[in-house]
Parts: sequence; structure tokens; C-alpha cells
Amino acid sequence: MSSIWIKDTTLPHFNPLNTNIKTDVLILGGGISGILCAYFLQKKGIDYILVEGQTICSGITKNTTAKITSQHGLIYHKLLKTIGLEKTQLYLEANQNAVKKYFELCKNIDCDFEKKPSYVYSCNNRKKLEKEADALTKIGFPFHFAETPSLPFPTVGAICFEDQAQFHPLKFISQIAQNLNIYEHTFVKELTENLAITNQGNISYQHLIVTTHFPIDNKHGLYFLKMYQHRSYVIALKHAAQLNGMYIDEAKQGLSFRNYKDFLLIGGGSHRSGKKGGNWQELRTFAKKYYPLAVETFHWATQDCMTLDQVPYIGLYSKNMSQCYVATGFQKWGMTTSMLSAILLSDLLAGGENSYTSVFRPSRTILRPQLFLNSWEAITNLLIISKKRCPHLGCALKWNPAEHSWDCPCHGSRFTEDGILLDNPANGNLKQK
Repeated sequence: MSSIWIKDTTLPHFNPLNTNIKTDVLILGGGISGILCAYFLQKKGIDYILVEGQTICSGITKNTTAKITSQHGLIYHKLLKTIGLEKTQLYLEANQNAVKKYFELCKNIDCDFEKKPSYVYSCNNRKKLEKEADALTKIGFPFHFAETPSLPFPTVGAICFEDQAQFHPLKFISQIAQNLNIYEHTFVKELTENLAITNQGNISYQHLIVTTHFPIDNKHGLYFLKMYQHRSYVIALKHAAQLNGMYIDEAKQGLSFRNYKDFLLIGGGSHRSGKKGGNWQELRTFAKKYYPLAVETFHWATQDCMTLDQVPYIGLYSKNMSQCYVATGFQKWGMTTSMLSAILLSDLLAGGENSYTSVFRPSRTILRPQLFLNSWEAITNLLIISKKRCPHLGCALKWNPAEHSWDCPCHGSRFTEDGILLDNPANGNLKQK
């Protein structure tokens, strides 16, 4: 199982750390979010080091569907209710600025960058589309209503954002990471105040940026309560239709579609990590029905951190950690939000202002219905009798037969059948008995 992005990309390699070292800013995590933070800090002349426990982009980044868009499902009518008009406008503006930054950077990078419209469609709920249209009108953002999207099944319409984009994420990263100050195979075992203890040496720092997908520190910020992880699946088909844009269903269990060169990428089958879901079988059943002549060439899966209010956590890690920053909870929009995070955090580290800080502040209220669902999930799994327990916080692991892995339903850590760590927030393998 490997994504389409891996097949034709050679990423740069970096040496492991082999001594004690000092830096102004330490970045944990070598996915696209951490790499973009490093890129912008370097552009600003700020001293930094990025460390990655394995190799860059060996985690979630390589498994994206690589859409660059500020259209995050039908989110804007919800945000108007929860955070108000001003912050909703700022949320959209921040994401649009991230889209524009990709346009700027990709002019000089060969990464199959294409301008594409983005669509959110509905198969049976036109009222939801109309609510979103009303919200976008209030916000003052240009969109249009597509009555007949170019999909092989009937819909009741779609909301369209023009001038969005798609790209090849690893080709992009292979270029921007070339001259960055990165150490691979450097695993942070422990964090103390202003010191990171790794398997290769110690790093003294003044500021810390955590971009490890799910934050690794449980002592501060309550991220183990504020987030859970969601698993979704992708297949790439040859000899299928060419679409005129990027499409995603407004329904939770709906499908997404986009082309990459001669391939049609279909995403869906999603479920909370550690729970049952449609996985690839749902996608294959759909493909057989609507694209009977198509041939599946690639298949892969990915994992997304979901927040309490559908807004990412970007900014100070917690009120008690004034020198530590975090970027997490990107929902299903990691490419755009990674760019947004890097812009925002590099501004803050440069001692400047960023007008979007208040929107994404991690310490905002956590009194949301999802908080109680997350808490209940953790409590019930802690009470389950099981020999397989996650080393993160002790939840009982569930066997995932589709991917042959042990998955944690509380916070999304995943392990191979033999107990080797696949996905964090756990920071080590299962203990062998």
C-alpha cells in the first residue's frame, strides 16, 4: 500500500544529529507543516533546527489527496454561528492567503501545480447548500452555485470556489527542503524546559514548534481531550473520467474526487480511528458501478486530527508554555492549513503580528459537544479488558483487519501486527510480553 505521490519522487536525505547543539527555534516533525515553518523561518533569517524521527514526509504528508483550497466542506455557515462574522471572515481570508502563497511559490517549482475550481456537492440536501451560499454572501466571498456538477451520479447542486489548486506534494517538498537545516532519524525522547533529549544528542532551544501531527506533550494544552483522529481511504483509477475540478460530498460518509494526470483519485470510506468503516471496499464498490472499465493502480489511507469546533489549533501550545507553539487539528485540509500555519507561526517567531492569531488560538474554549464524546470514548476504552494497550494513555487497541494494524480509538495511534509504531501520538512501540 503506497500513495501515488511516492512512485516518482526522490526526496532529499539529511544526516542524523550526532552531537549536542543549540538553536533559537526547534521544530519537531518533518511533514509539510514543519518543513514550511523551517522554510519561512530561514527566509526571515531566524536560527532554527528541524528534527524528524524517521525521514521527512514519512508520515501523513505522503498520503494526502493534495488539494489546496479554502473550501473546507460546508463550514462557513457553521462558523458564523460559533465564532461570528468577523472571525469567520478572518478564517476564510487566512486560508485564501495560504492558497495564494502556493500560487506564488509554485511558479518556480515543478510540482504538477494546476489551478482548479473546488466544489462541495450534495446528493439530496439542497437546503444545506443554500445555507452555505447565504453564509458566503454575508461574508462577501465570491462563489457560484453549480446546478449540474460533472459527476457520474445525480446531485442537487454544488457550491463552487474558483481559483483553487492541486499539486504533487512530494515534488513540491523535494524542492523547498533542499537547503533547510534538517536532521533525520533524530527521535526526541524527552522534552524539558529549553532542552530536547534525542537518541543522537541534546538540543538547547529558546522556542519550540510542535508539528508532529498529533502533539506529543500530554502535560499541557489538553490535546488528548480536544482532538480525535479520523481515518480515510483513497484509490487511484486508470481509464476513468476526467473531471473539471475537485469535488467533495457535504455528507460525512460521502466521497471526494479529483484527477491527477491520467488518474482519477476517489476518497472516502472514512471512520474514526479504531472504529469500523467502509475503507477501500466502499470505494471499490463505487468504482465498479460507475467506472466499470477503470483499473485500480494505487490505494492508500491517511489520518486526520479533528478538533472540537472544526478550526485548527495554531499558536501558543498552552498558556503555561509561553515559548512553545503548535500547529495541529487540520481536519481534512492539511495542505492549505500547513501553509497557513507556517505563515502565522513564522510571523510570531519573528516578533511581528499576525491578524489571524485569535481565530486559531489553541487555548480557546473547549466546552463543545465533541469534548464529551471524546471523554466518553477514552473512559470506555480504558475500562475494556485487553492485552493490547496503547502506550500513549493506556486505551485498549482495536484490530483493523483492512490494514492489518492495531489502532487506538481514543487518540489514533497505530501499530503494526508486530507492535511497531505507525502513527502518533504514541512515541514508542508496543511492549512485547
